[in-house]
Amino acid sequence: MIHTRLPRTISLLACGLILLVGLPFNPAAAQDEPALPPGLGGPEPDDAPALPPGLGGGEAPGLPPGLGGPETGDAPALPPGLGDAPEDSAAPEAGSGDTRLIDRLPPWLHGFWETRAGMRTHNDPEQPGDISIGETRLQLEGKKFWDAASLEVTADFVGDAVDEEGHFDLRQLRLSFSPLDTVDIRIGRQVLTWGTGDMLFINDLFPKDWPSYFLGRDQEYLKAPSDALRVGWYPGPVNIEVVYTPRFDRDRFIRGARVTYHNPLFGPSGRDSQVQSSPPNDWFQDDEIALRIYRRVNRFELAFYAYDGFWKSPGGQSFIPFEATHPRLRVYGASARGPLGKGIFNVEAGYYDSRDDRSGADFAVNNSEFRFLIGYEQELAKEFTGAVQYYLEHMMDYDAYANSPFFLFLPKRDEDRHVFTARLTRLLMNQNLTLSFFAYYSPTDKDAYLRPKATYKVNDHWTVEAGGNVFLGQDDHTFFGQFEATTNVYASMRFSF
Repeated sequence: MIHTRLPRTISLLACGLILLVGLPFNPAAAQDEPALPPGLGGPEPDDAPALPPGLGGGEAPGLPPGLGGPETGDAPALPPGLGDAPEDSAAPEAGSGDTRLIDRLPPWLHGFWETRAGMRTHNDPEQPGDISIGETRLQLEGKKFWDAASLEVTADFVGDAVDEEGHFDLRQLRLSFSPLDTVDIRIGRQVLTWGTGDMLFINDLFPKDWPSYFLGRDQEYLKAPSDALRVGWYPGPVNIEVVYTPRFDRDRFIRGARVTYHNPLFGPSGRDSQVQSSPPNDWFQDDEIALRIYRRVNRFELAFYAYDGFWKSPGGQSFIPFEATHPRLRVYGASARGPLGKGIFNVEAGYYDSRDDRSGADFAVNNSEFRFLIGYEQELAKEFTGAVQYYLEHMMDYDAYANSPFFLFLPKRDEDRHVFTARLTRLLMNQNLTLSFFAYYSPTDKDAYLRPKATYKVNDHWTVEAGGNVFLGQDDHTFFGQFEATTNVYASMRFSF
């Protein structure tokens, strides 16, 4: 992501332009009520019209030229391209109603223009203001197809009123081609996802953007892009996918810039005490590789996973220099997903091998873990869907971790972290209005994270949305409890083209 300094006025001006673009979708509001015609209460005209010739009117009209009438010297001009008529005849003006800007865009170009704003509902002394998000975003998406290949580009241009900067985020620049009928290759920047969890990730070890998720950006921005080579081989009995990332792509993790977090040594930490880190970044040495092998058995899709790389968010801490680290990590896992009863069932597990501390005795490096989730989704009524999940994180060498003398002064984790999730989705008004509610609750951490949201599709172009991110917790060092001061509400307006 590239950052440039941007005056606040430019962001506000962009917001104003969106409002101007939105005005034409309700033109009737600007028209005067028409007068009633004569005979229905309207005023009678001063002069009644004359009867036409043949019905008592004046002289009969002459025949037109070519049908017996006199020839005139002013013959009608031929259309452009069929005579001497000028070819630079006036084109309809932009904005005249039948040639809007979006109608003149090339068919391969799509995207949206969005304004999003939000504010914190709690006082957060670690952040300079109450505004949690305030931005205008233009996303342009283009696709070019050839016989054997395609090129896809997606780029976001953001004017951020909170940090008064402009950002450029290239989310996709991917070349796809198929050298064989059973082989598919995609190379370049791309957003990748695996696994079966709903907002819980075990074998999906591609980068995430956690600040976007917690501040109320669209859910698509939870997935950050990877610079990778993805090869898929689909011979039939099984399908194999390999993703190679030549240089480590870390998460866009919580570092204090917008979301205040809990530092075990210093307590609540925000913009003035952001996480400093030096991630592995040598090309072809600090690389990552992920493997998925999957096939369908009856109505279930079974998958096996392997990953070799680093903890995506900081999983360690060095003290000289004092900075967060990304220790080495390997993950082995499996999943299954398919219909069960009236709904969809999924189960997934993974073993996290923390290679820099396999004994578990180093309190400054993440312990190895076993992770597990099980979920079920079903339509509860017409246009009303419900889903639940259970998730477990189990530390493999908890005794070695807990015996560290540092925990005489610092809070330590529980051996097991249990989390339950629930999702409710209701469609109304011919599916133009979507009400959704997603909740995390951890009985071991005694904290919760609630995500209510309402989305209304005004027409084919306009969509409005409002929602919130509510964090609750008894302690300020638990996973969700540390973000309680970040609780916020937001609203957005998007024009898609």
